[in-house]
Amino acid sequence: MARIHWCGSGLSSGPGLRRLIDAGRAVTLWTIEPDQARALLAGRAAPIADYSLEALASTIQRGDVVVSMLPPDLHPGLARVALDHGAHFACSSYLSPELRALDGAARGAGVTVLAEVGLDPGIDHLMAHDLVADYRRSAAYDPANTLSFHSYCGGIPAEPNAFRYKFSWSPLRVLRALKTPSRSIRHFSELRVAHPWQAVRRFDAPLPRPETFEVYPNRDSLGFLADYGFDPAWKIEDFVRGTIRLLGWSEAWAPVFAALEDDSPGAEARLSQLAQRLWAENGYAPDEPDRVVLTVSLVARAAGRAVFHRDWVLDARGDARGSAMARLVSGPLSLAVEAILAHDIPAGVHPAPHDPKLVQGWLAALQSQAQYLAKTNRLA
Repeated sequence: MARIHWCGSGLSSGPGLRRLIDAGRAVTLWTIEPDQARALLAGRAAPIADYSLEALASTIQRGDVVVSMLPPDLHPGLARVALDHGAHFACSSYLSPELRALDGAARGAGVTVLAEVGLDPGIDHLMAHDLVADYRRSAAYDPANTLSFHSYCGGIPAEPNAFRYKFSWSPLRVLRALKTPSRSIRHFSELRVAHPWQAVRRFDAPLPRPETFEVYPNRDSLGFLADYGFDPAWKIEDFVRGTIRLLGWSEAWAPVFAALEDDSPGAEARLSQLAQRLWAENGYAPDEPDRVVLTVSLVARAAGRAVFHRDWVLDARGDARGSAMARLVSGPLSLAVEAILAHDIPAGVHPAPHDPKLVQGWLAALQSQAQYLAKTNRLA
């Protein structure tokens, strides 16, 4: 039996890891925090190994799967070790240039390197592929239509606080992400902003009970046009992948934004100190419920009138099973591992799958992980 080498025992690892063990998979949990790892297993029997790249490399066998829940900058090294031993690799993070560069070698070795199979990126990709496929099959499809696509996702506190956010992962990484420029399409024009908070706007989410949030564009949305199957000839009014936050977030975070714009000497050290303070003041308390909201929408218009309008909406909260974020990050990752072992994903470097069978199967499997997960046809 192929062995799954799950690297990392952070808070987001638990549900997917336990799911694989409960399914009878051979799993080794690699960690530098053995006590934390034992708590994560919740009484399940699985080997726990002291993580180092060298120790991992000495045990990998051909056909195994290496799963990385470690920081993204460590993924390429882990993927190369897996590739050197004829093993597959999976992570929930964005495909980096370093991972993409392994495509030729992975194809030659018959190895799958799979990324972007978490929540965002991950579940959002599945929803986007499904909506575009729906549109192409619909009677409304016409290359002359004007299209608008919006995808917003965010982890937010289930019980709102004054800061309008709570940290479930490294505050420093959250802050650094806000220093990343973004690129999207708004009103037929490319929108570039140096800092995401410069493009915050209100957003009425199509939840069962409508709710207003704040959203902002995240990273480079335009790179996903081709991946989502948008024809280059289509007329695009809006195309954005972004982050969702509680209403009032931008006002509460104004002092943080000022700190992020500081590039004077010592700014990085001050940013680390700020991150530590924010973690102490706005971290989740033990067993405090979190919330995840994800909405993906595709609208086609002809002569200014909507002829196709469908949404995928997810609303999940932490409960007795643990945090919503953990379920929705590691759950899809565990599905990806099983797809690799079933040879459902070809050799090479890939993001979340396009295959309709896998898309539908994964979305169905995730129904139990959210309090609300549904696709709606606004024009029905």
